[in-house]
Amino acid sequence: MANEQLFTIALGLTEPWFVKNILFDAEKHRLDLEIDFHVGAKFECPSCKRTGCSVHDTEKRTWRHLDFFQHQAYITARVPRTACPECGVKQVDVPWARSGSGFTLLFEIFALTLAQNMAIRPLAKLLQIHPDSLWRILTHYVDEAVKRMPLSSLKQVGIDEVAMKKGHTYLTVFGDLALSRIIFLAQNRESTVIQQFYDFLVAKGIDPKQVEHFCLDMWPAYLKGLADNFAESTIVFDRYHLMAKANAAVDLVRRQEAKERKELKNTRYLWLKGQANLSAKERERLESLSHLNLKTSRARRIIESLRLLWNCKHYDQAQLFLKKWYFWATHSRLEPIIEFAKTVKAHWNGILNFFQSPITNGIIEGLNNKIKVAMRRAFGFKTYRYLSTIIYLVVGKLALPTRY
Repeated sequence: MANEQLFTIALGLTEPWFVKNILFDAEKHRLDLEIDFHVGAKFECPSCKRTGCSVHDTEKRTWRHLDFFQHQAYITARVPRTACPECGVKQVDVPWARSGSGFTLLFEIFALTLAQNMAIRPLAKLLQIHPDSLWRILTHYVDEAVKRMPLSSLKQVGIDEVAMKKGHTYLTVFGDLALSRIIFLAQNRESTVIQQFYDFLVAKGIDPKQVEHFCLDMWPAYLKGLADNFAESTIVFDRYHLMAKANAAVDLVRRQEAKERKELKNTRYLWLKGQANLSAKERERLESLSHLNLKTSRARRIIESLRLLWNCKHYDQAQLFLKKWYFWATHSRLEPIIEFAKTVKAHWNGILNFFQSPITNGIIEGLNNKIKVAMRRAFGFKTYRYLSTIIYLVVGKLALPTRY
């Protein structure tokens, strides 16, 4: 079997395409494969798909292919333009590369696969291409996959923000809680991002009323956006964020009291840990401090009791528990605890909705951690589009091509 015939088979070429010539330069570490088509061949019009169109003229083009061992490989071909009676003169699509790309499909899919687990700059160096070229490949396939993303089963959405960089620059992420994936990204964390998500669903042919539940923190901008765009959906406040606010109230009591009680120095995390997370030594020290009649100790007992709310079995039981807890907290004479209790009262229904729709943003928090890793792997993305590309690539669970 001749080398040209062997490479024709290896590349998966079919009529009328064939490998016409092979050039190998050992010094330059380069392999060139010249592809041509048989004389008299007719092609399909790339616009209307009309078959049997004659060749009008050709244009010589070159594509980077997968390396041949340690040598860079390139494909060069005369690409015909067809004379279609309906569409006029159009350049045909070649089977080994997508339209407008300077790389073969196999090269792009290889790069796409590696990019899901590698940092961008090292990958670009490995592939011996410019990082911008790699970003263009990734962006193309990610954008196409996002367009095809199925959302017909979307019922529960988690909303959270992640810091893009220093200076309070945030990114809002919307996640499908059932499938543990990111489905939409928006710059900033203003109420307008909810409108953007609404428009995203409409553009994909999804009725926004299909989303039954939203799980989020108590950020006012998000709540306003949901009231304006998803008024019929149920809001469930994430219990992790609620307890984070509760711990912040305890810490504020400690900071105020520490000005007079020196024994509270270097005890911040001792008070903020849950009882189950304390080591034996920490538990012993906390026990000794509890005998000193500290305001911080009282504040912690109130907040620790709130954790028992999540042990309630049903809505009515939880509502009764929360009423009793609220009375205790508002009569504690501890201003930070009283202010936190007022926050609970203002978000009463969203907190109790958990007992009818037990969802949390734990999944989104986990995805946010992966997003932060992906952002570090991107090594200083130049644009927001590049950032969104790497996020979707890593945590979007997109249907990306693995072969052609």
